[in-house]
Amino acid sequence: MSKVHRTPDARFAAIPDYPFAPHYHDLAGGLRLHYVDEGPRDATPVLMLHGEPSWSFLYRKMIGPVVGAGYRVLVPDLIGFGKSDKLTDKSAYTYARHVAWMREWFEALALDRVVLACQDWGSLVGLRLVTAMPNRFSAVVLSNGGLPEGQDAPPAFSAWRSFSKYSPVFPVGRILQRATTSALPPEVVAAYDAPFDTRASKAGARIFPSLVPLGPNEAVPDQKAAWAVLEQFDKPFTCCFSDGDPITRGGDALFLDRVPGARGNPLHRTLKGGHFIQEDDPAGFVAAILDTAGMAGV
Repeated sequence: MSKVHRTPDARFAAIPDYPFAPHYHDLAGGLRLHYVDEGPRDATPVLMLHGEPSWSFLYRKMIGPVVGAGYRVLVPDLIGFGKSDKLTDKSAYTYARHVAWMREWFEALALDRVVLACQDWGSLVGLRLVTAMPNRFSAVVLSNGGLPEGQDAPPAFSAWRSFSKYSPVFPVGRILQRATTSALPPEVVAAYDAPFDTRASKAGARIFPSLVPLGPNEAVPDQKAAWAVLEQFDKPFTCCFSDGDPITRGGDALFLDRVPGARGNPLHRTLKGGHFIQEDDPAGFVAAILDTAGMAGV
């Protein structure tokens, strides 16, 4: 049984530009999941899902503008990240468990008419939620992510996977900086480091690249089943990939070809920045969300 680590609140005391009240949900297995919940509770929910090795802090520049447009914004921290509990054994993390944890939280909040905004692992988890509960989603906005089903890994991702497995150090804040085109202030780099106060607390961040179904992977059958649903999803689906991400560049083509809601959608756009577009072009990502929600009529 993996030990559970809970990052002390003091680690988050000096986080800049993150004035959001914490909310917590206790999952059935005893893990505590943290999430941001801003805006009117009866408004259309916009679910923003982060990837690895970031946390809800990644969306801090986007939450206010979307709330200001009249939406309810929810930004959970995946288990193993941010203010959520962290399992300290890498083997305790699986793709299926991440989807199950997030679905349990989603259903507990009885979310409906949701607009999903996702990137990186946020798309791997979020798109699985969409395909498990397509009637609960009104639209999808995807940036720098995907739903891989066993394809060969791009060279840049293979290098990242090897680094995460074998590097003696795993400097989360500096990793975020290397994956952005804008210069992150020292306090922002520190904010990305804040959730990980022990070496063992990084177990989830370390194992995530190995769980991505690029190449042979136990999740491939589930991914193919999810794609079968996504190929019937005809609600607005907008891609806003960046022009400077070596890992996901060109990944939008698959969705434009296979997802009905993406075909002929005039809202697709290219944003300027690196992998973590929320840091490099948050306004562009916000505009894509609001335009897509408008197309969906929510």
